[in-house]
Formats: sequence, C-alpha cells, structure tokens
Amino acid sequence: MARIAIAGGGLAGLAAGAALAQSGHEATVLEARAWTGGRASSWPLPGGDEVIDNCQHILLKCCVNLLDFYRRIGAENEIEFYRRFYYVEPGGRTSIFSAGLLPAPLHFSGSFAGLKFLSAGEKLAAARALAALLRESGRRRDLDAITMRAWLEEKRQGGRLISRFWAPVLVSAINEDLDRMAASHGFQVFRLAFFASKDGYQMGVPRVPLGELYGAGRLRRIHGLDVRLRTKVNAVRMETDRVMALETDAGPVEADVFILALPFHVLRTLLPEALPDWDAFLYSPIAGIHLWFDRPVTELPHAVLLDSPFQWLFNKGEGRQVQLVVSAARFLLDWPRERVIQEAVADLARYFPAVLKARVEKAHVVKEVRATFSAAPGLEAKRPRAETRWRNLFLAGDWTQTGWPSTMEGAVRSGYRAAEAACRLLGEPRRFLLPDIG
Repeated sequence: MARIAIAGGGLAGLAAGAALAQSGHEATVLEARAWTGGRASSWPLPGGDEVIDNCQHILLKCCVNLLDFYRRIGAENEIEFYRRFYYVEPGGRTSIFSAGLLPAPLHFSGSFAGLKFLSAGEKLAAARALAALLRESGRRRDLDAITMRAWLEEKRQGGRLISRFWAPVLVSAINEDLDRMAASHGFQVFRLAFFASKDGYQMGVPRVPLGELYGAGRLRRIHGLDVRLRTKVNAVRMETDRVMALETDAGPVEADVFILALPFHVLRTLLPEALPDWDAFLYSPIAGIHLWFDRPVTELPHAVLLDSPFQWLFNKGEGRQVQLVVSAARFLLDWPRERVIQEAVADLARYFPAVLKARVEKAHVVKEVRATFSAAPGLEAKRPRAETRWRNLFLAGDWTQTGWPSTMEGAVRSGYRAAEAACRLLGEPRRFLLPDIG
C-alpha cells in the first residue's frame, strides 16, 4: 500500500484518487476550496435554500470513462439520458433529431431527412461533408493544424448550414468558436457521438446538483480516499529528482507519489518549470443564465435555439425555471448583469411565445471566464503527458494530453492516466483508462 497525495479536487483529481484508493492505496485529495468538483460545482442562491449549478454540465454516452467514474463513486443512477435533441427556430417550429432503426452509422438517416430547419440542398451538402468526415477521419494529417471552419468551408458548407447544423453541436461540445477550434476536435465529436455507436449521442443530464453529484461526502465513502477541503497547496518541496512533500496552510503533506491535478494557470504559478511553453494555453468562457418565471414557458426538456446567440435551453423546473447556456461566451463577458438578463428574455420570447406573458421572478448570471482551455490548432503537441521530469510526480487535468478536448470525459481520462503512471512507478501496473467506443 502506497500513499498518494493529489493536489486538486476537480474531476481529474477525484478520478485519480478514486481509482488509486479502489486499488488498495491511500489517496489524499487536497482541495483549496470548500467543495469538490472544480468547475463542475453548485452553490445556494443568496437569501434562500435553492441550489444552482454554475453551468449546465452534460455528457454523452460515448463518454465511457466519465460513466466509469460515476460507477466508481456510486453516482451512475443520478444521470438521466435523453434520446431526442430538439431544435427550435424563431417562431417556435421544432425539429427532432434522434436515432432510428438502421444500424450505425446510418441510424440518423431518417431523422436527418426530416429536419425542418435545413433545406434539401443544405441536407445534401451536409451529407457530403459527413461522408468526407468519415472518410478522412484517421487518415488526414493536417486536422490539428487547421480550424474546423476552414475544413467546413473547404467542403462548401454555407454560412447558414454551418450556423444551424454544425455549430450547435461543436461549439457547445468543445466550448470554442469554429474559427478558433482545431478541426481534429470537431472530427472526434462527430465520429464518437454520431457514428461510432447507435447510442453514443444520447445526452446525459444530472438529476441532482453537481455539488451533490461530486460531493465530498459521497467520495469519502470510498475506502482509502481522504478528501481534505480548504487545503491549498502553496509549494512543492523537491529533493533532486523527487518530490518529498506538498506544502499547505495546514502543514506539509508527505507521500510516496504525488499528482498535481490543477488548472494550468494555477500550476504555472506553483511549478513554472513543469512546462516549457505556458503561453500556448488560453481559456474559453462559458455563461449560464438562470431564469425563473411565474408560469411555465416551455414543455421541452432542452432545446437548441437556432439563430440565437444564447444557443441552448435546459428546462430545470417544469418549464418555470430554465437555464440558457452560452459556450465560447466572449461577447457576454463585458455585458452588465441587467443587459444579459434583458436580452436573454427578449431573445427567448422569439422561440417560446409564453415568455411574452410571463413575469421574471428572479434571475442569476454565471460567467465562467476560465471554463475550458481553448482547443486551438497546434495545441495538441504542447499538451503535457502525465509523466514529468520528477520521477514520483505526475500531472492531470483536462488540459493535459488526454486525446480529448476540454470536457469532463477528458478530465477523468487525465486522472486515470496519472493513476496508471503512479501504479507503474510503484511496480503494480494497472489499467483504468477505457478505450473509446468504436
């Protein structure tokens, strides 16, 4: 049995800790804040007992490692999966996208043909591009060097087709604009979610607040896993090629193996020599707009808002409480709260006429400036591996080399990779990382 100290109580650190503890080691997770989950967190609203998530976090069934992590912590039954995607146009016309009877990769053929928001010509152009995506996936070598928009334009996808068909999926999945996103990530999303299996696209939404889903109480039920909140790591004590301890406000934490599962801007300050090029890593923001109405405004569980800057709607309470999610939300960062709410409500009324008769009882705006890393072309080669120059120190985090963009799946993958590296060092090789579907 070895002692492993993990700095960071986000999904990467928790995944590493759970895997190692369930393998018979003593894993200690050190989290600076008063809650676990990192950017997947929730908190009570001021002046009341109501709890909201910082932003709507979803997963797809192709996120096999995230689902494995949920099983490890006993949260697998807290996710509700949806087989239908709803696309709503201004005026309220709704299209449904879902799998049909045919096997993958043809299972969306009938649903795709019936989409009302695309013309026949646009559907034909999109089908050609999808066929090219399947053909070029794994074969084309420049996909990390070009943007997804450049690839789409190469395939003669018109502006309306890009904004209505490609962008709603890709911008929300990767949290980046198409002209800033490496094409390799766009390929991966479509390949795994829509082509690799018949159910990989199904969207999972937590039934409970994120603070409950990833809460320290749930995690502490795992034998061998110790979660210490409000314990900030201030320094890493080294000796030649080894780490000896993590220095915290509560004193040093000694261990046999150390994992730093921290955001890159935090690690840059804590251990600047860990990476040769920090400037390549940038953030992309997400905004969550929570609205409470005095009456229901929709019966849909969720919806893509076509031709809207506010992108996605999630029904959080019988149509009276909704959340709008804006990915790559740079344009919102400088808006005052009042403008965000006013424009969001006015825009929502274009899709759901009931909003015009409803009164906003309360509203809350969350702007996550450091929501995810920007999945820019050329970044993939600069993302670090779990191993470092210090033999008993490993890195984790969705920004490290995971094979995925900045997602909850990517975070868990990084934690599993760091845990595997730790086990190899200890002479007990184990496999935690599950292969992608397909």
